[in-house]
Formats: sequence, C-alpha cells, structure tokens
Amino acid sequence: MSTEQLTIHAVGAEGDGIARGEAGPVFVPFTLPGEDVAVARVKNQATALSWSKLSADRREPACKHFGPEGQGGACGGCSLQHWADQPYQAYKRDLVIQALRQHRIETEVLPLFACAPGERRRVTMSGRPTDKGLMLGFMQAGSHHIIAVEECPIAHPGIVGRLPAIRRIAGALASGADPFRVTIQLTASGLDLAFDDMKKPDQKKRQVAIDLCLKEKGVARISVADEILVEPHKPVVMFDQIPVVLPPGGFMQATERAEQAMAELVVAHVGKAKRVADLFAGCGTFSLRLARKAHVHAVEFDGPALAALDHAARNTQGLKPVSIERRDLFRRPMQAMDLKQIDALVFDPPRAGAEAQVRELPRSKVARIAAVSCNPTTLARDLAILIDGGFKLKSVAPIDQFLWSSHVEAVALLER
Repeated sequence: MSTEQLTIHAVGAEGDGIARGEAGPVFVPFTLPGEDVAVARVKNQATALSWSKLSADRREPACKHFGPEGQGGACGGCSLQHWADQPYQAYKRDLVIQALRQHRIETEVLPLFACAPGERRRVTMSGRPTDKGLMLGFMQAGSHHIIAVEECPIAHPGIVGRLPAIRRIAGALASGADPFRVTIQLTASGLDLAFDDMKKPDQKKRQVAIDLCLKEKGVARISVADEILVEPHKPVVMFDQIPVVLPPGGFMQATERAEQAMAELVVAHVGKAKRVADLFAGCGTFSLRLARKAHVHAVEFDGPALAALDHAARNTQGLKPVSIERRDLFRRPMQAMDLKQIDALVFDPPRAGAEAQVRELPRSKVARIAAVSCNPTTLARDLAILIDGGFKLKSVAPIDQFLWSSHVEAVALLER
C-alpha cells in the first residue's frame, strides 16, 4: 500500500471519483471532480485519507451511515449522497449518453426524471444473528460486512418506520450465524417481507414470527424462500388503479413515480396500436395499462408473476383481452411468426438485456418498440441491433429511481 496525493477529474460509472495515476486511472470512493486528496492506494483502488481541496459541489450527506469507514459511514447502499443535485443529475443523464456513444448512437436524450428522497418502496437488506442481537442493514461497499442501519433517507417512511418490527421478525426467524437477505416492499395493504438465503425455520421459530406479524401493524405477509408463513392481508400493488396481488418475492419498480413516468412514455408511444406484445412482462406493470386500449400478449418466464398478471386481467372490468405465455425469452425468443399480428412491442428485461430477442425483431412486422432497461450498457447494445435492423430511435428518457447510486433506468422509443 502506498500513500500519495491525487486530483479527482471525474466520477466513474460505479460512482467512484477517478484520478489520473502514473499507471492509469485510480478509483477513489466518496470523492468529487476538482478535489485534491491524500489517499492510500493498492493498485488502482484507493481510500481517501484527507482532503486539501474540496469541490464546491460537495454537500453534507443526508444519512449518518453514508461515507468511508471510520468517518461515520460505511453503508454501501448509496455512493453519491455527497454530490449537489445539479451535477449529480447531469452525471446520471450522462451515463446514458456515454453508453449510447459507445455504440455510435446519437439521439435525443431527454432531461433526467428525478426521484426524491423517501420514495423507494422496495429495498433489499441483509441480516445476520450476532451475540448482541440481530444485525440488519446494507452491505459495506466491496465487502460482505453488514452495516446495521437506523435510518435510510432513500426508503419510504412506511419502511423506515417499521424497521424495528422488521428486525424483531427477522430475529425470530434467523438462526446460526449465516447472513440472509430480506426484500421489503411497501404495498397498498402493508409490508411484504420476503426472506431468502435463510435456513428453514423450525416450527417454534415460525410460530414466534407469525405471532409477531399478527401483533405488529402494517405487515401484510411474511415468506421464506417463497413459502408463505403468514399473510394477514394480500399484498396488493396498483397498476393504474388495477389491483395486482404480488406473489412472494414478486417484483415491482423501485418507486411509484418512476413507474408512472415509464408507463406514460410506453403507453403514449404505443398509441393506437390494436395488438401489443409485452415481453418480460412481470406482474403486469405495462400489460395492464396497455390493455385499457389494446389487445395484449404478455410473455414472462416467472410463473407466479404471470399468474398474478392473469388473475388481475381476468378480474378487472373494461380491459381488452390479455393473453399470457410462459416462455424463456433468453433461450427461446419470440420469432417473426409469433409476432405476425403484433403492431407494437414493449420489452423490459433484467440487467443482462434482451440481445437474443432483439435480433429477431427486425424480421417481424412490428412498427413501434418501447425498450425499458435498468442497464444503459446492455440497452445501448440492444438498441444498436435494432437500429442496424431498420428501426429509428426517436428518444431515450433517463429515469433516476435509484437515488444516489450509479444505477439509472431508461426508456427508449423506436419506430419504423
């Protein structure tokens, strides 16, 4: 390990400050462009020890758990709380622009849709029993060490206010010293707590957790490895006023406002299309909204998610027909013949993108595509394939539903 002085000239794709070292770039977390810092460095990774010059864009973090270890922080949930809004938002938008430029794509990139603190309705925490009680929080960046948290400014108050109850329930279920994960989702009917990587609790532990759940207000369901332990209320999420009962571990977008912004872009782009395919449809975030005006074919590999979508469509009056298909689009993408009656198409894949699927779309007669992605890198790759196949990219909208992180959502609209 060596100690040296560095000047930060940019923030990288992972949220770390970047300095120009003699052997190449050096990455320094929690630093900003224009800052002069003394660092301890191992190869191209460094830790800031002190600052001789601070950026004018630096501000006080919103959370006491944020920052380098030993300086009051170490929580790995956020990486950019210390940056002022304007440069931070410009950085988020530029992540999308730079990803597009890597594939020589020039198009209109809309202003960033910014989310506010306290809007995250879905967070995943880590926990582990200790001699001093249950530790519940987020992993420290670059390690498997859990940082117990007492506050979280990105999370909805409906989650933060129930952290003591969540900790009690997790403590009742956990055993041994192995870490586990709990996905916490705030639904219209209460918290949905989905535990994973946890040893199956015995009957005594199950009963204690069930009793706690029934005693605590605001908990709709507890599940362990997709097995429902107790469900005082069906966890319901609303997609354009259409109620959907989430399956255990079911996915919903991180913030409600971001979801609405994405849906508005998708629905407007599809326009008057009579038949729409929604690929990687999940529980119906877009399918159910689109079904107000179009026949929708929803394709998804997750069986419980698809069943939730189907149930919601069948039990909502006024929708156009919604057909469903369980299909692994990575191994068996939709072919041109499968899409021969489809006018417009939406896809919202995992971070790996939809390369196999998009290679088939230029062969179809689909006229409009809305591509939704949480990874600008794979989105740009997929867009390049579609553009080479004859589609015209109209615009890309960056959406910041992962506040103070280096992750950004985007919606791209194409036509031909």
